[in-house]
Amino acid sequence: MNLSNIHAPKKATEKRKRVGRGMGSGMGKTSTRGHKGQRSRSGSRMIRGFEGGQMPLHRRMPKRGFTNIFRKEFSIVSLERLAALGETTITPDVLRKAGAIKGKLPVKVLGDGELTMALTVSAHKFSKSAQEKITKAGGKFEVLSVKAGQ
Repeated sequence: MNLSNIHAPKKATEKRKRVGRGMGSGMGKTSTRGHKGQRSRSGSRMIRGFEGGQMPLHRRMPKRGFTNIFRKEFSIVSLERLAALGETTITPDVLRKAGAIKGKLPVKVLGDGELTMALTVSAHKFSKSAQEKITKAGGKFEVLSVKAGQ
């Protein structure tokens, strides 16, 4: 490829449709709206999912489950990942710097994987299996408080 054979992608230079500009524009009279009907009138706007009066798809589908509005989100880290970091003292800041977690969410440690060395782990929540494996390896876990903003 060189400068002599590059070209703009298809439709990159196509002009946008300008309606309501008279008969000479090729879209005169009804301005591409057709004759009569709800969509031809000015100020016409249907709600999302409107199907011409037929029961919309989102109302035909059955409802499933519910959403817990009090749910607390956590960044999840496994013991396997903590062991791979090679640190002895682990805090949420250390995890963020290492790229194990993203954002400012509170941290929960899960007991996936094995732990061979003693670690001091500070997090907001621990699973029972994680607690057992940390203490079994000779380490300590410290539960941090979850702030109101998190």
